[in-house]
Amino acid sequence: MQMTRADRSRLAEWWFTVDHVLIVAILVLMLSGLVLSLAASPAIAQKKELATFYFFERHIVFTILGFVMMIALSFMPPSMARRAAAVLLVGSIAALVWVLLDSDTINGARRWLSVAGLSVQPSEFAKPATVMIIAWLFAEAKRVPDMPAMPMALALGALVCGLLILQPDVGQTVLLAGVCGAMYLLAGLPLAGAAVLIGVGFCGLIAAYFVFPHVHDRIDRFINASAELNSQASRAFDSFAQGGFFGRGPGEGTIKTRFPDAHTDYIYAVLAEEYGAIACLALAALFGFIVIKALISALDEPRAANRLAIQGLAIMFGLQALINMGVNVGLLPATGMTLPFISAGGSSILAISITLGMLLALTRQRADSASYELPEFAMNNATGGAAFGKH
Repeated sequence: MQMTRADRSRLAEWWFTVDHVLIVAILVLMLSGLVLSLAASPAIAQKKELATFYFFERHIVFTILGFVMMIALSFMPPSMARRAAAVLLVGSIAALVWVLLDSDTINGARRWLSVAGLSVQPSEFAKPATVMIIAWLFAEAKRVPDMPAMPMALALGALVCGLLILQPDVGQTVLLAGVCGAMYLLAGLPLAGAAVLIGVGFCGLIAAYFVFPHVHDRIDRFINASAELNSQASRAFDSFAQGGFFGRGPGEGTIKTRFPDAHTDYIYAVLAEEYGAIACLALAALFGFIVIKALISALDEPRAANRLAIQGLAIMFGLQALINMGVNVGLLPATGMTLPFISAGGSSILAISITLGMLLALTRQRADSASYELPEFAMNNATGGAAFGKH
C-alpha cells in the first residue's frame, strides 16, 4: 500500500508528519537491547535457576509492547499527549503512595508493586508524566505571570521527588530534579530562582549522604574504589580492559557470570567485554543522536509548552543513559539506573517507550511549522485551541 499526500486517513497524516529518522534510530536502539539481552541474561537466569532464556523472552515481550505503545502515543496531538500525561501522573502519584503504604521492602527500599503477578515500578512512569506537566506549567508561568503556575510546578516537583526519596530512590530523584532544573533555565525564568533550586538540590544530596546508609556506602565505595577489588564496579572496569577495542566475541565474555546485575545495571560492561570499546562508543553515539535530533526539532517548535516538553523528555532520556554508562566506566557511584531499552526490566522499557512516544507526538510537523507544508486535512486538524486545547 502506497500513501500519498492526497490520502486523508489518520495513518497518512501520521506518516507524513512523524519524524522518520527518529523512529528508525529508536528502533535500532530497541533491537540493540535485544541483542545485548541475549548476550547478558542467560548466565543470570541460570544462576537464579530459571529457564535459560527467561529474561531474554521477557525482554522481547516488553520491547514489542513498548514499541506498540510508543507508536500509539505518537498519533496523539500535543494537547491529547498532555492530557494523557496528566492522567498518568495522577495514577503514578497514587501508585507511589501505595508503594510506601503497602509493598515489600527489597534491598532496603520500597519501589515495586505486584500487579497481576508482575512487579511494577511506579517511579519509572511518574518521570515522563511529571516532565510533561511541569513543562506546561513553566511555559504558562512565563506566558501568563498572573497565573500561579510557578508555585504549582514547584509543589508538583516537590511532591513527586518527596515520594521518590521516601522509598528511598535517590538516583531517580536526582535525575528528575536535574531535568526539571534544566527546563526551568530553558524556560527563561528568573536566575535567582535557579540559584535557590541549585542550593536546595545540593543540600538535599548532602542530607542523603548522611541519612541513607546505602547512599553513604555507595559513595564511600566509589571514592575508595581501589579497596574494593571484587566489587561490581571493579569488575565492570575490568570488562573494558579485557574487551579492548573489538571485544572477545559474542558469547565469549566471562565477567558477566560474576555480575548479579549483568542484565540490568551493568549490561554496558557486558557490551564492552564481548563487543569492545568501539561498540560502546557506537551505542553512546546512538543515544546522543536521538537526544540531539530531538533538541534540534525543539528549535522549530513555536509553542513554549511543547518546546520545553521536547527538551525535558530528551534531556531525561539522555541523562539516564549517561548516568548508567558513567557508573559502568567508573565515573559515577552506583545508582541502580537502567540503560534505556538495553537493560532488562519491564517497567523501564514501557516507561521509556511512553517517554519517546510523547516525544514523537510533540516533534511531529504541524500546520504551525513554517518549514513544512501539510496536506489540507492536517491543516484543518491542527488549527485552534489554547494551552490544553489543540496544541
